[in-house]
Amino acid sequence: MPKKVGQLRPGRGKAVVVRSVGVEEELLLVDAESGEPRALSATVLAAASREAVRKDKNKVFEAELQREQLEFATRPQVAMDGLAHEIRRWRAEAARHAEGLGAAVAALATSPLPVSPSIGFSERYRWMGEKFGLTVQEQLTGGCHVHVSVGSDEEGVAVLDRIRPWLPVLLALSANSPFWQGQDSKYGSYRSQVWGRWPSAGPVEVFGSADRYHEQVRELLGTGVLRDEGMIYFDARLSHRYPTVEIRVADVCLDPSTTVLLATLSRGLVQTAFRQWQKGEPPARHGVALLRMAVWQAGRYGLEHQLIHPLSMRPAPAETVVRALFDHARDELEDTGDLVPAREAINTLLATGNGARVQRELMERTGNLRNVVKECVSRTQG
Repeated sequence: MPKKVGQLRPGRGKAVVVRSVGVEEELLLVDAESGEPRALSATVLAAASREAVRKDKNKVFEAELQREQLEFATRPQVAMDGLAHEIRRWRAEAARHAEGLGAAVAALATSPLPVSPSIGFSERYRWMGEKFGLTVQEQLTGGCHVHVSVGSDEEGVAVLDRIRPWLPVLLALSANSPFWQGQDSKYGSYRSQVWGRWPSAGPVEVFGSADRYHEQVRELLGTGVLRDEGMIYFDARLSHRYPTVEIRVADVCLDPSTTVLLATLSRGLVQTAFRQWQKGEPPARHGVALLRMAVWQAGRYGLEHQLIHPLSMRPAPAETVVRALFDHARDELEDTGDLVPAREAINTLLATGNGARVQRELMERTGNLRNVVKECVSRTQG
């Protein structure tokens, strides 16, 4: 049984550990009138920091690679209601700080309107800009990172090995970046294409042990291509800051309820993988090249077409694959009390669509990407 990773609760006739979950979201700062991205993160962060000091509270917001972005991190939560409250609270706080500057925040994984991003002021970001050139210049993308607590690195790597084929399904659920530089990219998640330009991004091999995982990280850093461990951009990794598995594959979600669903399913996947490891069940040995195909398919179509089924690695309707993920994690969702809410959230998402579908429907209805951004600003608050 994992230690110090959550709370004990009754479940299916036994006591179960309910793991804590935290979320990091990257929001886009836009002009309140035009919808165009604005490089205001330093000013917003300064205002938020002064208020935190005045009220003797912890700082929640952080700078990101580009000055048109703002990131926040929730506190670890066991109950999904608590996580939902945190997400809405910090989105609203970000919006309040931006409003004082004539700006707004939008949970968009790429900017629908044309933009020339501005690299952050830190020495680290300047190093990245010099090292990676145009990749950094174009890297205005917003992700959602879900942290799920684990009891040890060995446990965490066992989880990473077993959740690999399911990560593309999380990307499809979250897809929220159909537009790029004023054009329809034809992708549900064009962010996944832009993000994939980093040399350390994407699916990874089966590691087999924590020692092998850390050896691989050391080997990557030893090449000199990456500055530090924070640039290990695997689709899922061991967090270098917290005792968690960090699932990084998803777009930032337009509606906060989708973020909660993503976190719920991520925790279910982690606990399911842990149980498989406990029972001695080996991970699937799908190759990295095959997993890249699944990630590409999820990024291209989101929930609108076929996905690659994680068990057969063959095409199947998106709804079939999403429900397969739900069934895969069903027992653990039941133990945590998330079975019914997760089912209802999936049904709603399949019926109304993810952020990519919503953005395209707004564009079709209004004929104007500025109106798309304005509506998404409103929907960011849920």
